[in-house]
Amino acid sequence: MNKAIAAEDIVAAPTLREAVRVWAWIGCLSFGGPAGQIALMHKTIVDEKRWISEERFLHALNFCMLLPGPEAQQLATYIGWLMHGVRGGFIAGLLFILPGFLVILILSSLYAIFQEAAWLPALFFGVKAAVLAIVIEALLRVSRRALKERFHYYVAGASFLALFLLNLPFPLIIVLAGAAGLLWMQYRQRGLATPMPQTARRGRLPAVTPHTIARPLVVLVFWILVWQSPLFFIRGLDAPMDLIAETLSGETNVFGAVFIFFSKMAVITFGGAYAVLSYVAQVAVGHYAWLQPGEMLDGLALAETTPGPLVLVLCFVGFLAGYRNPIAMAPLAGGVLGAFLAAWATFVPSFIWIFAGAPYIEKLRNNEKLSAALSAITAAVVGVILNLALWFGLHVLFAEVGRVALFSGRTGLPIIGVAWPQWWTLDAAALGIFVLASILLFRFKKGILTAIGISTVAGLLAKAAVAVL
Repeated sequence: MNKAIAAEDIVAAPTLREAVRVWAWIGCLSFGGPAGQIALMHKTIVDEKRWISEERFLHALNFCMLLPGPEAQQLATYIGWLMHGVRGGFIAGLLFILPGFLVILILSSLYAIFQEAAWLPALFFGVKAAVLAIVIEALLRVSRRALKERFHYYVAGASFLALFLLNLPFPLIIVLAGAAGLLWMQYRQRGLATPMPQTARRGRLPAVTPHTIARPLVVLVFWILVWQSPLFFIRGLDAPMDLIAETLSGETNVFGAVFIFFSKMAVITFGGAYAVLSYVAQVAVGHYAWLQPGEMLDGLALAETTPGPLVLVLCFVGFLAGYRNPIAMAPLAGGVLGAFLAAWATFVPSFIWIFAGAPYIEKLRNNEKLSAALSAITAAVVGVILNLALWFGLHVLFAEVGRVALFSGRTGLPIIGVAWPQWWTLDAAALGIFVLASILLFRFKKGILTAIGISTVAGLLAKAAVAVL
């Protein structure tokens, strides 16, 4: 350690045992979606423990925002890797998701068993309205961190319009945002724009040395094989290629379809649960019919009540798929297998991205071009969350939502269109509970569990009143 660093800036790297305790604590308390989880990690790792600096934390966060999958879990893996290499990254990432996975497994089992009970729809009626308020709160928290200058507001707005009006794929938006960030940096360097305000740095970087991964290509191939290894257990050692061919043709068992679908989702979707939800709903509900349309919101509500990344909602989808389509096993066993396959396919790639890419990202930590691109991409994610908040709002508050074409091509298919509700289908009770949850979150600064609990009671009372009347 450099002796010239001031005493208050000297931070000793934690022991692995100490890090395990902290990561387990974070994993059990990481409620509130990515915004709350990132805030919890920042408060614990940067402010309280001072294991890494603000600058390095934000650098890691911007890289994780660029990756497909749950950015909060990837951030935990990145920080764990910085401090204790691959072993530390694996422990941090696993402890971040394990408590939530166990809880969502239990809740999914109860949901599948008691779904037909009359009280369950009433129970989730209030929860859905609370989830809408939580999504809006997450939008505001993320935007305050990501939108640092006027250019970032433009990127976020363009990202929202590209999704809401044009329904463009998210990877394309990511690429365009990164390119816009690079062009804007060049524009500023030529003196044609006001430089972005620089945030104050708190001393030098702490004495955390990134560990080099030997032969990164070998590591990448190894992790990809580990990631896809369940294929061999699903259909036997000689079946993976047959399984892929069957899946592409639409003829395969549900467990193979679950694993391959979520494997594809893990590499082509970005922005965490908020960004992937519409894509998963479209395929899982519309194509495979694993869920009913309203059940996707139920799954998100369950994920909101559990610690860990919100993308655990995908385990709920996998559970229902396996529970309702078991092959030579009890429904609950099929549900557990489906949830495990969804979790494996979704979360293992996060370790791959970090272990293969973080060493190079650390070398480029002071690269202005990379920082400009990552900042623009983070701003684009704000537009994605805004689009999701609007999508949720329409489907929670209105019974019927269609799409109005603003411009159609020569084939008659809409090129530009907007989601448009049938205004007379507004649910006044849902609107009232949404307002109540918003007041609890924004005015009285109550926690997410408090808001969901009160909204749940309000939903039950509203449904009971309707039944009596």
